[in-house]
Amino acid sequence: MTPEPEDLDALRDAVSTLENPGLAVQITNVLGRPVEYGLSILPRDVQQRISDTTDAALRAAVRLAASTMSNERGIRPSSRFHKAMATLSGAVGGAFGLPALAIELPVSTTLILRSVADIARGQGEDIRSIDTQLACIEVFAIGSQAPTDDASEMGYYATRAMLARSVTEAARYVAEKGLVEEGAPALVALLAKIAARFKIPVGAKFAAQSVPAIGAAGGAAINLVFINHFQDMARGHFTVRRLERKYGAEVIREEYERLKLASGD
Repeated sequence: MTPEPEDLDALRDAVSTLENPGLAVQITNVLGRPVEYGLSILPRDVQQRISDTTDAALRAAVRLAASTMSNERGIRPSSRFHKAMATLSGAVGGAFGLPALAIELPVSTTLILRSVADIARGQGEDIRSIDTQLACIEVFAIGSQAPTDDASEMGYYATRAMLARSVTEAARYVAEKGLVEEGAPALVALLAKIAARFKIPVGAKFAAQSVPAIGAAGGAAINLVFINHFQDMARGHFTVRRLERKYGAEVIREEYERLKLASGD
């Protein structure tokens, strides 16, 4: 089944977005000065704090993000509201610097995941389904590399393949027992894989916020870039999933790889 022209255009846009995330470059442009990004430039104790807080933030977000959202499908996502709230969160974090990490990151992560769920709903997803909820969490792994990744593992479908078994096992567990037991091995394994990649943009964010005198305005600007990035990843991800439902997963993957090759990404 050949995708219709408008669906091919949507898929082309998704390929461009998902294969060219560029978060670090965007943060550099916002700050107006070069910053060496990544966890490696931060002290070991700060790296550990970021690691621990990232894990906690993902766990908190899993519980809270979609719990109060309407399940009516096709609603236009309220991206501006989530951007405004994330910007406010960043302003607070920027004002207090790295000591505010443990408070600000869970808040901003929950706002981002809620925005991701909003985008998923707009693409026709059932946000009460386990499959959609786990797909929302996957967004935090898209467009980032773990330190152990090689060049062949950078792409969108490679990321999904890497997470596939953990997602399946987590979905089976949640279907039986729900999300209340966050220490369950299936959920721990999935969140660990996602956190390994999410720590990279988080490291970039907090390396940038550690610049002296960045202040509330800089923290707000960084968080705006941060949520823009994950909203873009979500739009690409759920566009692909919508088209997979319409045409079949194999058809869309073949078209995706063809468009990726044609674009040189």
